[in-house]
Amino acid sequence: MNDYSFLEELLDYKFSDKGLLLEALTHKSYSHEHKLSRNYERLEFLGDAVLQLIVTEYLVAKYKQFDEGILSKYRGYFVSEQFLSEMAKEIKLGDFVRLGKGEEQSGGKDKSSLLCDIFESLVAALYIDGGYNCARSVVINLSSDRIDETIDGNRFIDGKTELQKLTQKNFEQLPEYRIVSESGPEHDKVFVVEVIINGKSIAMGKGKSKKKAEQDAAKKALYYLQK
Repeated sequence: MNDYSFLEELLDYKFSDKGLLLEALTHKSYSHEHKLSRNYERLEFLGDAVLQLIVTEYLVAKYKQFDEGILSKYRGYFVSEQFLSEMAKEIKLGDFVRLGKGEEQSGGKDKSSLLCDIFESLVAALYIDGGYNCARSVVINLSSDRIDETIDGNRFIDGKTELQKLTQKNFEQLPEYRIVSESGPEHDKVFVVEVIINGKSIAMGKGKSKKKAEQDAAKKALYYLQK
């Protein structure tokens, strides 16, 4: 796709230096075939650092209830290949990447690793062309909903471990888990567990095993206490 103005519309940003945008979208296979001196790799290096700062700043500003350990775990995911490649797919970034014939034929535009790299290089191009606030605005507009949904769902966090840390720090005691009920046939049981802190039932969780039900209850209790 050669109409890069469509990509600019998706980003809600017009590049002053179109050459910078092209460099960010140029794979090394394309630059090798066409004997170009530059491709996305140097920009990717910068974009990785810019993204780290943007995500860190967003998490620290919005999620004041989280300690450094939880923030670090979430940041690690939000700058991961999995997350960034999903962002790239949302704006159909693969359709705009300039690939060599071999890389294109092997499905390069759909590879998560390549999409992640190109997304990082695009962020660097935004940073150079428009400054940090510009890059931050585009990244947050694209990712904030997904970031917030992930955090609200307490994904990627070991709820029992984090709840234990929190209760030890604030109440000087460990949470207690009690089975409220179990139902269903032996091969397909559903357990309901409550978590008790300071003698008070804080949350209840469900799961196909006691461990899963406890983890669900812990995450809900963690969310309640952090709020």
